[in-house]
Amino acid sequence: MKLLKAKITNYRSVVDSNWIDFERLKTILVGPNESGKTVILKALQLLNPPENVLPPKILKDYPRSLYADREEGDDSLVVIGKFSLEKEDLIDIDEEFSNAQFSVYAYMSGKRRFTIEGVKERATYSSIESDFLRMLAHMDSRAKAENPEIVDASLPSQLFSKIVIKYKNEQLKTSNGLPELVAFLKQNITLVDEDNEKELSRYDKLVSSLNYNEIWSVTLDKLVVKVPNFVLFSNFFRVRPVIHLEHLAQRIDANNLDDEYYDYGNNCLLKLLGFTARELADLGKQNVINIGNAAQTEELHDRLTERQYKLNAASVKLSTSIEEIWNPDKARSEASKVRLFADGQFLKVMVEDEIGVEVELDQRSEGFQWMVSFFIVFFSEAADKHKNAILLLDEPGMSLHAIKQREYRKTLSRLAENNQTIFTTHSPFLVGPDELDIVRVVEMGSRREGTKVHSVISSSDPAAMLPLQEALGYDLAHSLFSQHRNLILEGLTDYWYFDSVAQLLAEDGHVTWKGNISLVFSNTASKVVYYATILHAHKLKVAALLDSDNAGDQAAKQETLVHTLGNKSILRTKDFCGIDHAEIEDLLRDTLPLIIKETCDLDIMDEVVKEPSVPIMSIVKKVNKGQGISKYDLAKSFIRWTREHSSSDLSSNELQQWISLIEKVIAVLK
Repeated sequence: MKLLKAKITNYRSVVDSNWIDFERLKTILVGPNESGKTVILKALQLLNPPENVLPPKILKDYPRSLYADREEGDDSLVVIGKFSLEKEDLIDIDEEFSNAQFSVYAYMSGKRRFTIEGVKERATYSSIESDFLRMLAHMDSRAKAENPEIVDASLPSQLFSKIVIKYKNEQLKTSNGLPELVAFLKQNITLVDEDNEKELSRYDKLVSSLNYNEIWSVTLDKLVVKVPNFVLFSNFFRVRPVIHLEHLAQRIDANNLDDEYYDYGNNCLLKLLGFTARELADLGKQNVINIGNAAQTEELHDRLTERQYKLNAASVKLSTSIEEIWNPDKARSEASKVRLFADGQFLKVMVEDEIGVEVELDQRSEGFQWMVSFFIVFFSEAADKHKNAILLLDEPGMSLHAIKQREYRKTLSRLAENNQTIFTTHSPFLVGPDELDIVRVVEMGSRREGTKVHSVISSSDPAAMLPLQEALGYDLAHSLFSQHRNLILEGLTDYWYFDSVAQLLAEDGHVTWKGNISLVFSNTASKVVYYATILHAHKLKVAALLDSDNAGDQAAKQETLVHTLGNKSILRTKDFCGIDHAEIEDLLRDTLPLIIKETCDLDIMDEVVKEPSVPIMSIVKKVNKGQGISKYDLAKSFIRWTREHSSSDLSSNELQQWISLIEKVIAVLK
């Protein structure tokens, strides 16, 4: 299953979060300190928490400002999660549920309620009562006709009333009573006149409704066990560099752990090695005892050898993974090798540098300690919780240097390939310029309103937007002069369309787009000239792609721009799709209407065909009775579409238009 969306209410700083849309792979929650990012993750974890996570407490976790108005005994709803069903979830599931959504409702008490949505509703007794009463009346009359002396207590209606009394006016939720009701109908089918098509049809309808309820309940039971675990990795989880095994074993035996963060990390380390603290502690004791018996000595030797092999294997696994991400600078003698070894009652985590010097983990940088702890926890849990899990990472990599954080983005993307990942950050270096579509902005305008989550990049709080502005600014500054060839686009959505289609076409060999042309967006058409002038002054090759609307026309006529680039390097969208006032969306006139229909439930296809010379965004506004659709949201939806489709899913007309455009860009910047 994949988490599609969630809504959090009445939990800590959240009164009503709004519906939060999640990406299939990776979603980033961005916001300043004290905005409620961690609260969002903790609430999401309640959808299916690990066994050791305690349920919320009313006194601690219910919003304090609303506590006085809360009804006594009210089990407040904390979070609703809506999930899509994947192929593996549909195994042994009735075909009727192939397009269903699965929803989980988690409450303050820790209770959860499950339901299936997007399919036909289950029948309630009240919804089928009239059909039952009419059929029972028919059965009663037939029973009396066959046996005039029958007593009232033996009439079908009286027998039925004893069965159905516990279901009246309730949804037929469980399978317990359904076979009973179906069996009653089948037992009394002989009382339905075989020539009475109306009553026979009513009989089939009732049996069908009851059987569907049975299938619905069975399907629900199958899906409940497939809900992903929500694993929260906190920035506070750490592994001690030296663990006294006997002390840890005693604390575990007595269920008296010192520190939930360190002991959690220590237990994960032992789990990764395949030993319990007690086993390793006992091995440490036996190691100093002169056993004397040859068989016992050999058994101890084998156990110690097994321990050493597992320590060595874990060390190699950790070192390899860390080196991929840490990318140590050999010139600066940065460490990358981790060694785990046991010495009597002590289990040590050591770090080895390039000349072989070993020091305890806590003598290395905070960033390196965090990286080691993260991988120990992740690898130890991978065999069970993470196998079917959604990862919730709270401020990952904050101890890492900015450059390491940028490299760590790749780690997060790799994690998300196997496990849907949701992480919080206020660092601009953990948000890539091509990842703005997967960002959700978290803010707290006031304590009365509580934490809000926005699926569009907008916020009333400048601090919430700062990481995104810094991310864009850093990347723009980093890439502005990094490539000899540059294409300037009007805005962020133009960048998304061009970049995603170019990659799609390159993957299938339609164009030779190698990524050696820098895409620069200027936010507005009027600012294109500034970027063009700066880049041209540095003797770089520059071209611009402008929409053919009024703003694009005005920008294209600026003397400075024409003088700087020349007419050949000023490309217009109308030249590639034949629409006078075309915007970049008009290069996707066949695909975008399908996306608009799916995401906005708005059908513009007929109008697009009927008015081939009218820009698609104008058609949207016309069909939607004067209301437009956010260009930002539409571009995000298109990016999602490209992640699940290939270039062959574009129409032949769109394919040709984009190939012409990209080849023209390559030729102009040659």
